[in-house]
Amino acid sequence: MGSSAFKRILLKLSGEALAGKQGHGINTEIIKRVARDIAEAHQGGTEIGIVIGGGNIFRGIAASAGGMDRASSDYMGMLATCINALALQDALEKEGVPTRVQSAIEMAEIAEPYIRRKAIRHLEKGRVVIFAAGTGNPYFTTDTAAALRAAEIGAEVIMKATKVNGIYDRDPAQHSDAVMYGELTYIEVLNKGLKVMDSTAVSLCMDNKLPILTFNLMTSGNILKATKGESIGTLVR
Repeated sequence: MGSSAFKRILLKLSGEALAGKQGHGINTEIIKRVARDIAEAHQGGTEIGIVIGGGNIFRGIAASAGGMDRASSDYMGMLATCINALALQDALEKEGVPTRVQSAIEMAEIAEPYIRRKAIRHLEKGRVVIFAAGTGNPYFTTDTAAALRAAEIGAEVIMKATKVNGIYDRDPAQHSDAVMYGELTYIEVLNKGLKVMDSTAVSLCMDNKLPILTFNLMTSGNILKATKGESIGTLVR
């Protein structure tokens, strides 16, 4: 205990990252490793809330672009995040980490309804709280859900764990000369159109003075390094 630089964080996990090289579904080896990394950070004394995406199972925006009703496709995406949340809960509890899943869409058999004060109480008792189903509203991404939940629970920072090392000036998967930023302001992210989070989420973080730390989820130990305050990834503040 006491080795963490932060009392409480909101960890935003990419759904796509859980798929691994298979590109879809849940790679059990990856989710086990992620759970171990979260367990290490939790043992360091950090209170951890988690928002998880659903892009490895279903992407509402992509389905909407294909002609599906946007609200219906977004609700389907919310249900995909619930599947990921239950998988992560199982993996975390196998690592000995007490967890609760809270869903923005009521489904009493598998998750608690999202109640802010109850979520904070769970965190204070040392439980990891996984927030499922986004905000519960269509037209909002899980990035916005992460910014909203972080503000509601009083998190000191949003840690966005993705498939790349940080925020680049262009897509590093397509451009070998892409340059990674060490630090940015919210306005720079918005003006440059950088794809760290959607503009609604970035604006919400800016209004609430919530720093965003982006780093690579695929590098084992990065979550612990981030909670210790070590210099990794890109910081937006």
